[in-house]
Amino acid sequence: MSFDNLLLERDDAVAVITINRPAVLNALNAPTTDDLRRAVLELKHDAAVRVIIITGAGEKAFVAGADINELAVLKPAQGKEHAIRGQHVFDLIENMGKPVIAAINGFALGGGCELAMACTLRIAADTARFGQPEINLGIIPGYGGSQRLSRLVGKGVALDLMLTGRQVKADEALQIGLVNKVVPAAELMTEAKKLAGELASKAPLAMQYIIEAVNRGLEVSFDKGQFLEATLFGLVASTADMREGTRAFLEKRKAQFKGE
Repeated sequence: MSFDNLLLERDDAVAVITINRPAVLNALNAPTTDDLRRAVLELKHDAAVRVIIITGAGEKAFVAGADINELAVLKPAQGKEHAIRGQHVFDLIENMGKPVIAAINGFALGGGCELAMACTLRIAADTARFGQPEINLGIIPGYGGSQRLSRLVGKGVALDLMLTGRQVKADEALQIGLVNKVVPAAELMTEAKKLAGELASKAPLAMQYIIEAVNRGLEVSFDKGQFLEATLFGLVASTADMREGTRAFLEKRKAQFKGE
């Protein structure tokens, strides 16, 4: 499968998606979002790929936002459909059943911040900048930002960022819980691939169910979340990976998980 606006590379069990529009700071336009959707669906159904990294081309930007030329001409009905399409793609990323690591190499603003938040884990270069500056354009976040940001950093901090439109540096993003780790820019992809390699060695079905339990559990009451957890625990207890993992522990060796 070929793409006009992104690069897709595979290295054993790890795939890297690079948003490739550096001339416009990797801004998301409709064709790029569609490329991202097709790439995510391809990797979701590729059993050989266990972990995905998403990053941006160049040194300046992860994704600097949505394409303002597209936004400026939207009418109300078109605006709603535009948001729904973007939300759909980011929901696919969040719920694809495999860990997705955002390797944030620069500006992650607007849709870029929303893309990073849709990923399972976030590693930021120390040069990265984050923000939801839609308020400065007279609009609001449209790709799930108002929902994911408040869940990650809390209502008060989320409202501060969205109402002021201010940018935060990588160290503040780490402090408020927006990212999991900050590393020197030169080490970003090395660290992201190191983490991806570690995750790729884990039990794929258990990772899928952990992600599902967390994502779905946040949307329901605690008792319903525990019921979901127990149900998924029952499912994973029937897998060959569970038998391999427990046997390897008892035999004092490293488990070899097959996703079965």
